Formats: sequence, C-alpha cells, structure tokens
Amino acid sequence: MKNLATKIPEEPPLRFRGARVLITGGAGFIGSTLAIRLVQHGAHVTILDSLIPEYGGNLFNLQPVSEQVRLHITDVRNQHGLQHLLRDQDFLFNLAGQTSHMDSMTDPQTDLEINCRAQLSLLEVCRAVNNRVRLVYASTRQIYGKPDRLPVDETHPLRPVDVNGINKLAGEFYHLLYSDVYGIPATVLRLTNTYGPRMRIRDARQTFVGVWIRRLLEGQPFDVWGGQQLRDFTWVEDCVDALLLAAVHPETPGKCLNLGGCQPVSLLQLAELLVQCHGSGSFVVREFPADRKKIDIGDFYSDDSAFRRLTGWQPATSLASGLEMTVAYFRKHLQFYV
Repeated sequence: MKNLATKIPEEPPLRFRGARVLITGGAGFIGSTLAIRLVQHGAHVTILDSLIPEYGGNLFNLQPVSEQVRLHITDVRNQHGLQHLLRDQDFLFNLAGQTSHMDSMTDPQTDLEINCRAQLSLLEVCRAVNNRVRLVYASTRQIYGKPDRLPVDETHPLRPVDVNGINKLAGEFYHLLYSDVYGIPATVLRLTNTYGPRMRIRDARQTFVGVWIRRLLEGQPFDVWGGQQLRDFTWVEDCVDALLLAAVHPETPGKCLNLGGCQPVSLLQLAELLVQCHGSGSFVVREFPADRKKIDIGDFYSDDSAFRRLTGWQPATSLASGLEMTVAYFRKHLQFYV
C-alpha cells in the first residue's frame, strides 16, 4: 500500500492547494505547526485563538507565516462572528481546548465551557451555515482512563479519571452525533503525548515534557514522578501528517481513531534520553504527588493500527531525533516561551 503520510511533506495534496482552512486554537503548539504546513501546501489559512496565557497560544509560534495567515483573536466560547468565519471554509481543524488535567479539577466550570459547551455551539454553527465542512476534532487518550489492557485500542472501555477527560469525551460524542445526524463530515483523533517545537514549556499545563526541557535549558534538575510509567509519544510533524490525512481520506468521517507514535518508553528512559540529547543535565526521581496520583492513568500506550491501516500513516521521526530537534529549537528560542 502506498504510504500517503510520507508523501504529504514532499508533494502537498491537491486537496489543500487553494483550500480555505480554519484552525481553532491555531496559535497553539499543534495548531501553529499545522498552519505552517498548510501555508506550504498553498492553503488559505484562518486562525482563531483566544491567546489566553494559560491555554498555550503564542504569537511567536506563527512567526514563519505571520504574513500569510488571517488571525482572529477571539475565544471559541464567543460564538459571535463564527458564522462569518465558517461559512465558506473547506476544512475545519478544531484544536482549541483546555488541556490541563489539574486545572480541570480546580476549575471544572471553565473546562466545561471550553471543552464541552463551546464544542456543541461550534457544531451548531457548522450545521447552520456550512454542514459540508471537513472537520477534524483533536481529542485525547485521557478519555480511556486507567487501561485494562495494553496497547489500548478503540474498543477499550471509556472511563475518564478527571473532569477534562469527561468533557473531552462529551466533545467527541457531539462531533460524532452531528456527523451521523446532520451529515457534517467530522473525524475524531485521540492524540497521545505530542511533543516538538512550539510546545508549551512554561509549565505543565500542556505536557510534563515541556517543563523538563525548560528546567534542562535553564541548568536546573527536573523532577521525574515515579519513573516506571510507560508512555508513547508523537512527534508534532507526524501528528500534523495524521491530521491532514484524517481531513482528506474518504473513509474517516464519522470515525473515532487513536493516534500513537513510536515504541513506548518509561518516563525514566525518556528522562535519560532527554539529558543525552541535550548533552548535559540531571533529574531527580520523586514519589508521585498525592493530588496528581489520584488522576494518573499509570502505564498507557495506544494501539493505532486502525488509523494506520485506513490511511497508510506511519510515524516518520524517532523519539531520539524528535527530542534533539525539540531541544535545539528551544535552545534558540527559549526567551519566547518562558
């Protein structure tokens, strides 16, 4: 079978040349990387982002394409103007969300507004003005909760362990329902631990790997909680390949699919590899904090064979290479991310 994922970077699909694309959360980590790729493919890209400091939007992320994209600084919870933005779009990548698991527990109402109510409102706008827009919704592996078996495939029970997971699960069901009932061609991708340039490193609201990198570059030891937990990781450009494939493949609408990465590693192995990529540094293994232990899912890695079989996607970048490129990026641009 032809590997479509490896063809996208070299030969931009005709489907995106001249296409109108809206990205919610487009100034964030994954959204900005996707925007840069789409501009390279010749798409007309519009970005919606609140730029609320806690949620990851960063104008520096868009610096490579700042003159080629249209940026609307507005919250996805604010439905005014969305009808105008959505009316003529060919594709919608719905990446806006509140990602912090701890924030969802301390401020559950805000998480509900962003990850649940705003998703329903956005779909209502699609239904009203553009029910043919190809829509990809970024969900999370967190909706599975603590796994019964590994690797975790799409048939695994859904048991979120925090408010964020519950609201993201509701967001998934809204997208699938509107695909089934109203014909909106929506696809759900359940992402795992995505990492790479432009990720949030200021704190742990997006991923613990970002905090590790910040501490490393600032010459400070970083904390590894537990250390034996297994995780899989997705290089951000591989993730973008998958998002683009999900948006154009004729058989993805109406489906909910896992996206994984390379072989799983323990957090201790990841820490050692990160120090090796940097060339120096240290870390301290600590007992898992009690408040976070309650919502930790333990070992987790995805079975994404369904998505691979359907689209031909394969991760193209090893964890070691990805970490090297990530550290190099933040070594050069650290001032814009702390």
